[in-house]
Amino acid sequence: MTTRPAAPRKPRARSQARIDAILDAARTLLAAEGVASLSIYSVAERAQIPPSSVYHFFASVPALLEALTADVHAAFRAALQAPIDHATLNHWRDLSRVVEQRMLSIYSKDAAARQLILAQHGLTEVMQADRQHDLELGDLMYEVFNRHFEVPALPTDVAVFALALELSDRVYARSVQQHGQITPRMEEEGMRVFDAYVGLYLPVFLPKRVAAP
Repeated sequence: MTTRPAAPRKPRARSQARIDAILDAARTLLAAEGVASLSIYSVAERAQIPPSSVYHFFASVPALLEALTADVHAAFRAALQAPIDHATLNHWRDLSRVVEQRMLSIYSKDAAARQLILAQHGLTEVMQADRQHDLELGDLMYEVFNRHFEVPALPTDVAVFALALELSDRVYARSVQQHGQITPRMEEEGMRVFDAYVGLYLPVFLPKRVAAP
């Protein structure tokens, strides 16, 4: 008789409450003071728990930041998966604008997301986690585009949508570094960069599906 591998255990309610408190404290500090303000001790003080409790769940500040990066990208995924009115789309650029504006809305409302993804902090672990999440978002974005339009075959050696996301983020990052926020002008520039790169692989006129599946 074969046995199935045990499913990973979910944290118990009390442990999950501690994790949530730690992440909330880290997010608050990150939004207010940036990555430099974070330490295990500052997070513990903010969360009003012993530092040993923080270490129990997160062995280092980079581990904590990776968890926050995963949270931010979960919000991005939810934004991509939210319903889109197929009837309002006349061109693939209409869809591009919808999804990019949803991403920008998250950056606008979440200072911690701007600090993690767009600010200059030089933390390799966070940048690697962000890049991996971008690959996943790129795959999801391809599915969204292909649901509404007849997307042609794309290169297999280049993650087109993921790279487009990275390029537009570079524009938004420049705005955050110069102005502390993504200005309306740089929002437009970031969307133009996204469209320009994706437009190298999608024809100007992409057939729209009769109805989104």
